[in-house]
Amino acid sequence: MESKMERVSSSVQSWVEEHKLATIGGVWAAAVGGSVAYSRRRSPQRATSLRLIHARIHAQALTLAVLGGAAAFHYYYSNKSKRSSAAEQLDLDFYSQLPAATDADGNENERWSW
Repeated sequence: MESKMERVSSSVQSWVEEHKLATIGGVWAAAVGGSVAYSRRRSPQRATSLRLIHARIHAQALTLAVLGGAAAFHYYYSNKSKRSSAAEQLDLDFYSQLPAATDADGNENERWSW
């Protein structure tokens, strides 16, 4: 039986899969807001423009980390089945175009001799 937490997790995962750009934008906006709030609490005398510059840099770093994690997740988990089946379905048409190494009498073909 699937628990409530697993259902919520799968629904969140499917929503993120459908709304990738909105998710990235939301992560960026949350990082900017969090960084500005942290900076305001930590050093209230700092200028607002400086807070915004630092917040943007922090948000950009977090967004790159999230994108890297998403790329790694996509590479390792969604292509796992494709990689295993690709080895089984090798395209051998190239080898069928090559001339035979020997002719019908067993003599070596000129193209294969050095």
